[in-house]
Amino acid sequence: MRDPIADRFVRTHLKTRHLVLLVELGRHGSILRAAEAAHMTQPAASKLLAELEYALGVQLFERLARGISPTWYGEIMVRRAGTALAEMNTAHQEVMELFSGLRGQVAIGTVITPSTSLVPRAVKKFKENHPKVNVSIAVDTSTLLLQQLRSGELDMMIGRLISGNDSYAELKFEALQDEPHKLIVRPDHPFAKRDNLQLADLAEAAWILPPSGSILRERLTALFLAQGVDLPSDAIETSAIPVITSLLLASDLVIALPPESVQHYLDSGLLVELQFDLGLRMDAYGIITRKQHRLSPGAQAMLDVLRQVADQRN
Repeated sequence: MRDPIADRFVRTHLKTRHLVLLVELGRHGSILRAAEAAHMTQPAASKLLAELEYALGVQLFERLARGISPTWYGEIMVRRAGTALAEMNTAHQEVMELFSGLRGQVAIGTVITPSTSLVPRAVKKFKENHPKVNVSIAVDTSTLLLQQLRSGELDMMIGRLISGNDSYAELKFEALQDEPHKLIVRPDHPFAKRDNLQLADLAEAAWILPPSGSILRERLTALFLAQGVDLPSDAIETSAIPVITSLLLASDLVIALPPESVQHYLDSGLLVELQFDLGLRMDAYGIITRKQHRLSPGAQAMLDVLRQVADQRN
């Protein structure tokens, strides 16, 4: 049932300029810089913000000595404003696509493992049939990709829903596969020939670790601490596969990775798996989309191809 108060706010008080300003205020944390980004004067931006706060009856931003910071109400409005603008951008894209044939832009986000296998194969197949659609691919952690998906920056992503978060009811998750991790090193690594490795030995080695805050980093930390062993202190943090493989090939670093993400190097003998069961498995990753968001024709075609390629792999 439609809320008449909310309906009056949207139809009578809300303007596109309000939405643009909200997004820029959330991005810049400054009325002056937000006004510049939204191509308006600072007094005009202050007036628009005051209009919004008056219409809603709540304070959206705290005025600080240096800049502004969104209140809880402000965070909601900034997030929803970004989604609304993204929807209108998609609407324009759909009209243009229908006018001139299937073309436009599809934005995909992915965690590391599918970025080396599933996504490239799906994009290759997609482009064979839709050469005029531009596909952009972002590789990052699930946490950051989910933020981009919810804000409308991505059409879809391949990753994980973060447990314990109650705000994902608006998202659809289609599980693909879990992700067992193995310890990967170069063939002449001192550990490569050992069959009696202990976790304490691994803790003394030099490692490539995932960035702090990632799910894998949290689980590795928990795994070491549960055995009374500190996380390796000699470490390099990165999740970039080209950097990882270059470091592994040229040094005695150790990393926990899904073998699929470096399968070419394993098949060619340039890298090997250690004979040690780390006991580390990640939750299943899958295709994540927004339930109430209607994809453009190009994005829907890309989603269909992703599903097809994923089914062929299972």
